[in-house]
Amino acid sequence: MSEHIQIKKGLNLPIEGEALCNVTKSVVPDFISVKPTDFRALTPKMLVKEGEAVLAGTPLFCDKQNPDVVFASPISGTVDAVIRGDKRKLLEVKVKSDGKGESVKHQYGSISSLTADEVKKALLESGLWPCIKQRPYGIVANPNVDPKSIFISAISSAPLAADFEFTMKDEFAAVQAGIDALGKLTKGGVHFSMEAYVAPRSDYHNLKGVIFHTFQGVHPMGNVGVQINHISPINKGEVVWTVDFFLVAAIGRLFLNGVYDMSRLVAVAGPAAKNPSYVKCLPGTQMSELSEYFCDKCDVRVVSGNVLTGDAVGKEGSLGFYSDLVTILPEGDYYEMFGWAKPFRFKKFSFSRGYFSWILPKSKKYAMDTNTNGDVRAFVVSDVYGKVLPMDIYPVYLFKAILAGDIEKMEELGIYEVIEEDVALCEYICPSKIEIQKIVSDGIDLMLKEMA
Repeated sequence: MSEHIQIKKGLNLPIEGEALCNVTKSVVPDFISVKPTDFRALTPKMLVKEGEAVLAGTPLFCDKQNPDVVFASPISGTVDAVIRGDKRKLLEVKVKSDGKGESVKHQYGSISSLTADEVKKALLESGLWPCIKQRPYGIVANPNVDPKSIFISAISSAPLAADFEFTMKDEFAAVQAGIDALGKLTKGGVHFSMEAYVAPRSDYHNLKGVIFHTFQGVHPMGNVGVQINHISPINKGEVVWTVDFFLVAAIGRLFLNGVYDMSRLVAVAGPAAKNPSYVKCLPGTQMSELSEYFCDKCDVRVVSGNVLTGDAVGKEGSLGFYSDLVTILPEGDYYEMFGWAKPFRFKKFSFSRGYFSWILPKSKKYAMDTNTNGDVRAFVVSDVYGKVLPMDIYPVYLFKAILAGDIEKMEELGIYEVIEEDVALCEYICPSKIEIQKIVSDGIDLMLKEMA
């Protein structure tokens, strides 16, 4: 029996440039970048050297604290460069493709015949274990921990998010296999969430081995952290695992086909995107491969992910491990004299109704850019964050406890339940222009350090 949950707090950003549901390119990359920086709290240890030949699925580096967790190459070819930063910190491993597409071959029996330990071993040795993230903190899951349950969100509520109805329409068998495998790893069940109006007409409503939930409302209802908060909140000492919907399919393909296949449909969208549409590619694909989608009439910011939580990787960057969206925005490198005092600005969106654009139809989209429309001001106590954060926490007091470094208060106020994406809307609407996501990130880093 499914549970229906209504989300009343939040905000759908009316940003133009949504990707049309057609695939306009299939990228055959010359280079792929695998970045340890995609994974929080990872201390990487190299397993290959420059010039070494690799296959798709060959481990490139592992977690120094847990060597069984390996991170694999998405393509076959040669290790072209190992890029390090200050104090020899590993930043990136670049693999040059040989164009052959050869993969490490794995052989597993039917999932129903495998034990939990055998499924776990398969995910670890194949390089797919990093698909599983752990709450609290949003880190790569610890394979030595038994999770309370596993959560999967099949809701595309983030700004310009890839439409799962389109990207996952041919992945039912792989998703079912992935869920069958994940179900072996927890006694608390696999929770699967869909949007209420989508579920009745979707094949994924026929998935077996899941606990169904339907959500209705606005962003951030698609955030798995919000769903966990409404379904089974995390208490101190508890651990839950989460897996992105499209990565469940990658896990399923491992058991169905015996290969490390991280291919996915990626939405290329945004106000500065030419021909916004979908591209089939791999994580680590260079953004230069997508240059034909960049607007040439303005300076653009290229983001791996959505406008609220993505990484600004630039035109020379690469697609993140957990990304199925590339957002292209105009740079907001301009200033407006008395901008705050111009209410008759119908081309500017305002959450607080500071402009008269609020009287326009809700269907209107805006060509948003990166301009913050103001500078940082004093961090004052306000109820504004609570209007867009549909979680049972007190956001202002949590943020101030983090700034104070008060771990006991942080625990009491909900640090175990949030990561950066859950508070992204708080940052967007913040009248003081405070970097809320960085505050939460610093708080999580502090907890990881103190609780290690």
